[in-house]
Amino acid sequence: MGFLLARGSVFLNGGFQTADVAVENGRIVSISPSLPRENRSVIEIQDLLIVPGFVDVHVHLREPGFSYKETFASGTAAAAAGGYTAVCPMPNLKPVPDSCETLKPELDAIARDAKIHVYPYGAITAGEQGQFLSDMAEMAPHVAGFSDDGRGVQSDEMMRAAMKAAKALDKPIVAHCEVNALLKPGGCIHDGTWAKAHGFPGISSESEWRQVERDIGLVRETGCPYHVCHISAKESVALIRRAKAEGLPVTCETGPHYLVLCDEDLQDEGRFKMNPPLRSAADRDALLEGLLDGTIDCIATDHAPHSAEEKSKGLQGSAFGIVGLETAFSILYTQLVQTGIVPLELLLDRLCVRPRKIFGLPGGKIAEGAPADLTVLDLNRPHTINSRNFNSMGRATPFDGWMVSAAVAATICNGKLVYTDFQREDT
Repeated sequence: MGFLLARGSVFLNGGFQTADVAVENGRIVSISPSLPRENRSVIEIQDLLIVPGFVDVHVHLREPGFSYKETFASGTAAAAAGGYTAVCPMPNLKPVPDSCETLKPELDAIARDAKIHVYPYGAITAGEQGQFLSDMAEMAPHVAGFSDDGRGVQSDEMMRAAMKAAKALDKPIVAHCEVNALLKPGGCIHDGTWAKAHGFPGISSESEWRQVERDIGLVRETGCPYHVCHISAKESVALIRRAKAEGLPVTCETGPHYLVLCDEDLQDEGRFKMNPPLRSAADRDALLEGLLDGTIDCIATDHAPHSAEEKSKGLQGSAFGIVGLETAFSILYTQLVQTGIVPLELLLDRLCVRPRKIFGLPGGKIAEGAPADLTVLDLNRPHTINSRNFNSMGRATPFDGWMVSAAVAATICNGKLVYTDFQREDT
């Protein structure tokens, strides 16, 4: 038996319309201002929004190899709680998925434990070591694209070869851009005035944008679809904007934390340490401009859980990475939409629609016959973010204790309720 989402405000054709949405056998079977209630389980959601399920094209679910940090069970539960019906996990695992043989343990774990759709990446290079290409052709039918996330591909010739191979396979190169030669020993935060004032070794913006610049040149040469991970610097925004204007197949993402925070917000705690780091207010403003003008295609959390011990050693000693799946929408809505900086429809495009178009993933549209991958949002649910309540095994977030005004009320994946919180109280 199916169910009916009754009297919600449904995201249709770029706007909202009050309607009922009927779901059966994993698909949307009808959308209408009024549908019959007989022989259906009815979920009354008046005053709530129904939108396509969110997709995050950049997460770390840590399995296999690092399941003390996160598992597919805990990570996809966190994703569902954040409104996500699909995620793309990065390949910095053990073993690194650089062939079908080493990809199989990850695919087996996904089939066994994932609560939502999971589309993994394969590595660009064997072992993510940058010396030899992975078995890209063998993995291509099973992966969303190829990435050595966590490491930039240092060799121009290796990246050129990777792009040629990916182009032939019609798969994107998804690049973590970082020039190792431009990194200072012990760099842990943005190399700006805050780092200098507090005596921390910095990570330069140039270490990011120089590799973006190199890779765009290689895209011009090879024609490979190319997606830049977690951009943080104003120079990267400008380079990508110019590449798009030139008609190159270049796309990019940034994270909620880069859009909301800057290095002036830093505290000497591990929950503020990520790579790339929070940069200057000018960089944050450039990212917002890039989001608004279409330069930035996706908002991706770079959800990167670590153990409490690994995140307990301040900015200098903690591991890089924060969690973000369970806070992304609430933070973005409260800080950017409610304040009038970003229209809700644009935010939904970057969370639901455009990422799927770039990566060729199903869903992203509410229509009869479409997959029933839906998120129900409550825009009037004030609460305080409390990391102790996370489904994720990771707890490190710079947003702990922040007041937000909206929440995910339910997540539906394959026509099944994988998360519900219709009665959540303030915490």
